[in-house]
Amino acid sequence: MAITAQMVKELREKTGAGMMDCKKALQETEGDMEKAIDFLREKGIAKAAKKGDRIAAEGLTSIKAEGNEAVILEVNSETDFVAKNEGFQVLVQELADHLLANKPASVEEALAQTIANGATVETHINTAIAKIGEKLTLRRFAIKTKTDNDAFGAYLHMGGRIGVLTVLEGTTDSDAAKDVAMHIAALNPKYVSRDEVSQDEVERERQVLTQQALNEGKPENIVAKMVEGRISKYFEDVCVNDQAFVKNPDQKVGKFVESKGGKIREFVRFEVGEGIEKREDNFAEEVMSQVKK
Repeated sequence: MAITAQMVKELREKTGAGMMDCKKALQETEGDMEKAIDFLREKGIAKAAKKGDRIAAEGLTSIKAEGNEAVILEVNSETDFVAKNEGFQVLVQELADHLLANKPASVEEALAQTIANGATVETHINTAIAKIGEKLTLRRFAIKTKTDNDAFGAYLHMGGRIGVLTVLEGTTDSDAAKDVAMHIAALNPKYVSRDEVSQDEVERERQVLTQQALNEGKPENIVAKMVEGRISKYFEDVCVNDQAFVKNPDQKVGKFVESKGGKIREFVRFEVGEGIEKREDNFAEEVMSQVKK
């Protein structure tokens, strides 16, 4: 049958695929719109597979809270430009909705689940890859719960470059919870309190600090006292309760939360791309290689 411009336009609107791809899909499926959509999805998955060796270290973090449940997630793209793409941002929100509703235990379990449109989460992401043209990955997520007597604090820094979700216990002050989340975004602590730091980690730090003090030529009889002072400073670096509150440096974060009638139960801090080895490209060379093609 004849493939009209209107049919191509309709398929483009439904799939986001390129004009020539849409025309070919309609020709291959004899103008059957649903089969043409499937054809493009299948091609999209094939294209997505070819992008598997690319490095996706940009992207967004996002947080969604409903009642006593909340999810924080990181979805990666290859470039910061795509992270600003409306289609990518919609995908992130769709994934947040799905994770909060279905509560998978792992990324692998999430990818195998069926999303609202009837496709698996993995297929849905692959369809977005075909539209957007970059490798996209659901990297990680955490689902948290609270009671009616607790508060979530959600903070996204630089539009989602850093995301922090806090849970305050014993207070419903969500503004205080958000203030703590902002503090954690800025200072990046590893723990809530000292009792979360393993003895092995404390002992390792003590040995390093002891050797540092001895190397500085300090007398052995005062080294132990110096080291204990430095260990206290170490706890201030890694434990949010011991840190000076960014909004009021005269007050410790733990004391600020206590003044609101609560305590910090837990937090999750995601920074886009942390721990991913980013490829160092020579941009000028890359541009020239494309020009010469």
